[in-house]
Formats: sequence, C-alpha cells, structure tokens
Amino acid sequence: MALAGRAAVVALVVSAGAAQAQDAAPTGERYEPAIWIDPDGCEHWVMDDGAEGFMSPHLTRQGLPVCHEQNLCGTVQGDQTFGTDSAQISTANRKSLREFFENSDAVAYTIVGHTDDRASHDYNMDLSQRRANAVASVARDAGARLSDVRGHAAQFPKATNETADGRAQNRRVEILCWR
Repeated sequence: MALAGRAAVVALVVSAGAAQAQDAAPTGERYEPAIWIDPDGCEHWVMDDGAEGFMSPHLTRQGLPVCHEQNLCGTVQGDQTFGTDSAQISTANRKSLREFFENSDAVAYTIVGHTDDRASHDYNMDLSQRRANAVASVARDAGARLSDVRGHAAQFPKATNETADGRAQNRRVEILCWR
C-alpha cells in the first residue's frame, strides 16, 4: 500500500479508537490515541490521558512488529545555519527547514546534533542537543512527527577533526527519516 494510503488508514483506525476511548474515559478526562515510533523505528499504539496511559506494540497480522526503515534524508550544516556557540536559526534557514518538513513523505523523524571535538565533551553535548532541539522545533511547527531528538557531541565524526574542513563537516544536525 502506498505510504499516503497507509497513513490515511492509520488515521482512520486511530480516529475510530478515539471515539471508543472517549466513551470509556471517566468524566472530565480525555484519552488521546496515537502511534508512537520508538528510536529503532518500530510503532506502538499509545493511549494517554496526560497522567497515565498505556502503550502496546503495533503488530502485523503475522504478529511481527511494524517497523520503518530509517535513512539520512537531510543534513543541516552547522556553520551555514548556526553562529559560533549558538543554536539560533535564522529566519531564512527556518523557512527552508520548514519547507523541507512540509514536503517530505517521511512518517517520522529523528533529529541528531553533532559537533567537532574542539571543546569539552560536556560543552559539546549541550551545544549538539540545543541545535538538535532548534531543528526539532521547526519540525514540530511544520507538523512533523518526531521519534527522537538527541545530541551526540563529537562522538560520531563524519570527517577528521584534524583539519578545518573536517571539523566544519562534523558540525551538523542530521535529519533521519522513517519511511
């Protein structure tokens, strides 16, 4: 089934579940059904009222978990998007990122921040997380589903940290798409 058709079927099933859940909810409480995609790409049915809820694996008719393939579908270069020691995204870059998320056919995203190795691990963890959160904020504003948002500091370099060009490549936020 095409992804768009599958999403419509999922939305219908979730909407039908919401009507049943509303009938069963205690007075004054509202249960929100959803599909949550964990960091390894597998779906779970979620029913949550904000204080408590439940989650169960979303399974195929054969009893296997419904999982999505994850791939790198975008890279936000740090030097082109963020100032030194900054997680602020310019208006033009926010617009471009928003268009990316609005036009993508992914089911959900994982946003991962990376840095070069020139500062302490703690400093780089904070910076990579702040930058990942900034990109995730744009994704949320565009209506995108997020599976995970995390910072890895300099733990997974794309290039060598021995050259200026390599360090520039390592300062990035990766957008991983679940299809």
